[in-house]
Amino acid sequence: MTALFALATSLLWGLADFGGGLLTRRIPALTVVVVSQIIAVLVLGAIVLATGAWSEAGPELWYAVGAGVVGPAAMLAFYKALALGPMGVVSPLGSLGVVVPVSVGLLVGDRPGLLQFAGIGVAILGVVLAGGPELRGAPVQRQAVLLTLVAAFGFGSVMALIAEASTTVTGLFLALFVQRVTNVLVGGGALYASVKRGGRGLPDGGPAVVRAALPALAFVGLADVAANGTYAIAAQQGPVTVAAVLASLYPVVTALAARGVLKERLRAVQAAGAGLALAGTVLLATG
Repeated sequence: MTALFALATSLLWGLADFGGGLLTRRIPALTVVVVSQIIAVLVLGAIVLATGAWSEAGPELWYAVGAGVVGPAAMLAFYKALALGPMGVVSPLGSLGVVVPVSVGLLVGDRPGLLQFAGIGVAILGVVLAGGPELRGAPVQRQAVLLTLVAAFGFGSVMALIAEASTTVTGLFLALFVQRVTNVLVGGGALYASVKRGGRGLPDGGPAVVRAALPALAFVGLADVAANGTYAIAAQQGPVTVAAVLASLYPVVTALAARGVLKERLRAVQAAGAGLALAGTVLLATG
């Protein structure tokens, strides 16, 4: 069950990243984050009310608040790093956030078998290569590297925090709701500050463009929420080390989605990375 939920997480995160990437070509990135998360808050709020999840409130919700604060900050650092580029370096480095939940899992007592340790190494290498790293001829600003590492640490921290936010299904609904409300508050504050400094809050074409994109924004927000939920379940069902690595295969999904929808050709290094990620998945699942 751990492998099944973790792989579902990678699928959902990969599709959400792909959809978010397409949307940011037309709509400012912070606006995409804030609007998609507002939609998620509305849906989760209805679920919380319908299931009576408020009764699950407890001190563990602070983990959800932490995830909600760290997530937008990590995403903002990642977007800034992508702007500095090159993307072929930034994207694979961003996937190294998996080291955080894996380290947490080892510290709390996870002891994967030999095959699973091999699978962890192979899968992480595959994820990095699937991002299409530029191994030569790619000038990288020090600021871009630092921002990417900050983002990676943030992404990994969100995975570790949300896994601790609840122990029941209804509690998970409440934790995800709290996380998304915090996301909106933090992301909304960043968007407001950006607009005050002269940044764009709306795309060319105004609010009509955002309204037309609401279905896609809803998909991105809800897929991200669902991914957090399936990851939390995966981490509770089995070793966190295995769940974290399998859930971090999402760059492979994003690359394959770009290949299938946008007809982008995979570079040889990306194809090799996808193959290694698949091999690592097999080792993890069978180890």
